[in-house]
Amino acid sequence: MKELIRKGFIKQYLEDGKTLESVYAFCKKLKIEEDSFYKSYNSLEMVEKDIWVGFHDETLATLNADVTYQNYSAREKLLAYYFSLIHKFRQNRSYILLQKKKIEMDLMKNNQLTSFKKVFEEYVKEILTQAIGEKEVIERKYISDKYPYGFWLQLLFVVNYWIKDESPDFEQTDAAIEKAVNLSFRLIGENTLDSIIDFGKFILQRK
Repeated sequence: MKELIRKGFIKQYLEDGKTLESVYAFCKKLKIEEDSFYKSYNSLEMVEKDIWVGFHDETLATLNADVTYQNYSAREKLLAYYFSLIHKFRQNRSYILLQKKKIEMDLMKNNQLTSFKKVFEEYVKEILTQAIGEKEVIERKYISDKYPYGFWLQLLFVVNYWIKDESPDFEQTDAAIEKAVNLSFRLIGENTLDSIIDFGKFILQRK
């Protein structure tokens, strides 16, 4: 039922260019009972949030079904996630572009993305656990806990970049993803961030 409601919401939004004013109106258009709706969602706002979670869940389901993905390094897994997520977004680009003003208004505080942020950061924590175990990323006191949020900001950058990308087949977005992920893993790897921290300490001590 959730998938039916999410797809119905997207279809209605594409046709009308706005969210309907009530659950009653939405259910009437979708030809389902209100009781069936409320067994899955409390409001239309919850549907809107869950659409983004659905994109995430469908992306992970596709990746987890791929045996090759299971053998990837943490960096490779995140790259695969970004590429697959953007592919999922491409299938729903018209809907996302209609949501453009909401998304671009303030990505970091966007209420529509709060549920997506939560599940994404949980996924990143799993990736980072693997990365730390394989010495791909270094665990650092007071800093490591901030890594998931840092990757969330990175994802917001990728989404915003893709929304504005006018290159053929979104080639520039693919390039941006690769550069962003590679840079982030270098920064939190064994040497780069430690060197920056040591240099910062040195400068502070000289003052």
